[in-house]
This record gives sequence, C-alpha cells and structure tokens, in this order.
Amino acid sequence: MRILDIQAIEDIAIGAAVMGTGGGGDPYVGKLMAIQAIEEFGPIKLLDADEIPEDALVVPTAMMGAPTVLVEKVPNGEEVIGSFDALKEYLGKKVFATMPIEAGGVNSMIPLALAARLGLPVIDSDGMGRAFPELQMVTFHLHNVSATPMMLSDEKGNSLLLNTINNVWTERLARNATVEMGGSVMLAIYPMSGRQVKESGIHGIITLTEKIGRAIREAKEHHQEPISTVLSVVGGFELFRGKVVSISRKTDGGFVRGESKFEGVEQYKGHTLTLNFQNENLVAQTETEILATAPDLIAVLDQETALPITTEGLRYGARGVVIGIPCNDQWRTAKGIATAGPRYFGYDLDYIPVEERIKRNGKGGRE
Repeated sequence: MRILDIQAIEDIAIGAAVMGTGGGGDPYVGKLMAIQAIEEFGPIKLLDADEIPEDALVVPTAMMGAPTVLVEKVPNGEEVIGSFDALKEYLGKKVFATMPIEAGGVNSMIPLALAARLGLPVIDSDGMGRAFPELQMVTFHLHNVSATPMMLSDEKGNSLLLNTINNVWTERLARNATVEMGGSVMLAIYPMSGRQVKESGIHGIITLTEKIGRAIREAKEHHQEPISTVLSVVGGFELFRGKVVSISRKTDGGFVRGESKFEGVEQYKGHTLTLNFQNENLVAQTETEILATAPDLIAVLDQETALPITTEGLRYGARGVVIGIPCNDQWRTAKGIATAGPRYFGYDLDYIPVEERIKRNGKGGRE
C-alpha cells in the first residue's frame, strides 16, 4: 500500500491521458475532481492487486459517453457516488475497494475522487491498460466476468439498474440510456471478487501512468527532450511527426467519431498521416502503409512538451508526434482481437502488432 497525494494525481492525469489513446475523457476535468476530493477528505490509499482478499468485493467506477460532452456538461461529483451507493445497496455487501476500468483522462480520476470521498482504497489495476469506447472491451470480459448488475446515474438525479444476458447487451442498453440521459453518465460496473481482479485485471497501470506523467514533468524541469523520455517509459515507437491539416468529428450514438490528418514535418515531410478514431485513436496510416491499429495504443503528443492531445483537443495547425505502444498481451489473444481489433470497428485490416509493423515497414524502432 502507498498514499497518493496531489502531485501524484497531477502526474497520473497526464500519464493516463497518454495511455488513453486520445479518449477516456478530459484529463483536466478528472484531475480537478480528484484534487478537490483529496483537499477535502485527505489522500488516497493505493493497493497492489495481491493485497486484495480473495473474497473481497471490488466495484470499478467510470464515466460513459462522448468525451466532447464533458466540455459542456462537467460532472458535479455526486453522480458517481449515486451509482456506487445504489449498487452497493443492491448487492447488500460491503465494498472493499474501487478501481478504474480503463486508463484515460477522466476515467482514471473518477475512482480516485470517489475513493477519497468515501475513504476507500483504490486497486492499482484496470481492465484495458488503455482506453476503449465500449463497455465489453475490458480484460474482465475476456475472463467471462459479468458487467452487471451495474448502475448508471446522471447529474439530474436519475439512476438506472441494469441486469443483462451478456456484456455486449450491457453496452447496447447502457449506450442508449446514456444518449437519453444527456450524452454522459457515471457508472458502478463489473462488481467482482478479489480473486477475479487478480485473474483478469491489468496490474500496475496507475503506477505506470504516474511514472509517465512524472517523466514528462521532470523532462520539462530539466530541459530534456520529452518525446524520447516517454517512449522509453512505455516501450513505444515514434510513428510520425506532423502538423494537423484537417480534423472532422461528430458525436454520434454516444461516441465521438472522426478522423484527423497530419502533414509530415522533418523526416516525414512529403507524407501525410490519417488517424481514425471512435473516442480513441484506432488506426494510424500513411498514403501507403498501416502503421498501427487497435488494440495497440496510438497516442498524439505535443511535439514540444510531450503532453498528450485528446481527440477532442486536436486543432488545426497543432504540431504533434504520433506514437504507437504495444498493448497488454491479453489483447493479443484470439478473443482479445475479436473484441477490440480493427475488424470489430469495421476496418478491413488484420491485427499485426505494432512492433512487427515497424519492422515490416523498415522504420525507426524503439526510442
């Protein structure tokens, strides 16, 4: 066990936005929620997965909806407590801890804010090791853990309990409810035992995101080149450097869908890169090559600061470095690829690990 203070929250918010691959919600909004909770209620206890009793009840918490909605519909902090308390009452058991379901700006922060306010520990694990747009796209699902019973709550005071026949139906029903409830809701979801967390989670993710954020902060303080620092921490690859020359996105069916185009600079001059996204970046390709696809991570970092740029934060003229990060091995199984690979999202592409694509394309390598 260790304690997370405000500096840790600052670092985690940045690192989680890197691992959030452009999605997972606005890191600034989530950071403010967590810092306010710590200032009011005290620091947060972070537990390793092996510190959870086998029979303990763990309830992950998160936001669901289009990240762009958070710009205008900022959570007040009560929604997630409403979902959590209602699910706890329904289950009739004491909850031992909470945890994130994904690494993403707001969705890494919501469990931390909740934990501070309720005096609960947070487990240093999640269900993605990145961010994904749909509820069944978690490693818990790969291990046949049920997403339900789950609770959704909005800022108006509405709450909805779901019990579904499978996790795909959970996504369908919850997504439609989210649209009707204003485009974003707070969730208490995937209630599971300590044993199930140990078997199905991606462990050490909060510690990793803190390490990424700290590396970016210290690179700035020491006037070091930050991009290579980030790549060394995450074991990633530089895919492209360029200027945003077009960006199209729309909120559709509870998701933000679109694409961004980059005009190459430096060694990439004369080439263009297209990023396709559904909340998160899913495919990175030039005119001639596929550079990376989900479930591997594709992130855009500011060329000067290495701060992550979300899909809703991309603007014309922004200069970014697009990086690829190998996903957790659980996503490279047959079920993992079927659940969150390029074909699931409608792209006629086979999944090839980003490090293999780098070798095939004869480009670069790990920095």
